[in-house]
Amino acid sequence: MYAAGLQARPFAANGGLQTPGAKPTFQDGGSLYLSSRRPRIRNLDRQAPQERGPRRNEQIRITPIRLIGAEGEQLGIVPTFEALQKAKEAGLDLVEVAADERPPVCRILDYGKLRFTTSQKGNKASKVRPQKLKEIRVRPKTDDHDIETKVAQARRFLEHNDKVQVTVIFRGREMQHQEEGRRVLDSVLEKLAAAGKVERAPMMDGKKMTALIMPNKSAAKPKPKLAEVKPPVVTAQRPV
Repeated sequence: MYAAGLQARPFAANGGLQTPGAKPTFQDGGSLYLSSRRPRIRNLDRQAPQERGPRRNEQIRITPIRLIGAEGEQLGIVPTFEALQKAKEAGLDLVEVAADERPPVCRILDYGKLRFTTSQKGNKASKVRPQKLKEIRVRPKTDDHDIETKVAQARRFLEHNDKVQVTVIFRGREMQHQEEGRRVLDSVLEKLAAAGKVERAPMMDGKKMTALIMPNKSAAKPKPKLAEVKPPVVTAQRPV
């Protein structure tokens, strides 16, 4: 017991009383640290995030609703609990299809099948290659060999469903002989007639003469078919 008015002083590591104001220590030499931080308490009751998508089944809290049957028939305005009961009896789900309507429109359907169909459509849409605008450039004095190279390049673009702009560039005094550039441009358009059709006729744009070709759907490059694999022919062998 300590006398009145006296405070207990912690012992130092050497067994004596510790000096006031010094960091308190244990007998084994370890320091005693007091933290002013409040311990963090995790919320274990936090709900898991809900799956994205339209509200369905018990997630539909509003009542009444306008109900559509599994075959698309109109069932009128009914209480939500009654619609849920009809969906459960049919082994299907009650899905909200028009939340902004008053009352909201719900339909009895197979939600798993709907989600699978929507996912398939999204995958197909992501695989569609967007159409691009390509360009080939020639000059009024471009030789026939280079023109054939440019035409082959433009044909590949059209086969990949891209539009092609054919541009004839004039320089210096070539502007005085635009008919030469038009002759080259008409030659290119004629060679590409089987792969595409003219969407914009030849026109002058400053020192350039341009024409736009769009691909023919019928001339698109067909996908290669897989070779048919025939099963091997097994012949019976005579016993020796």
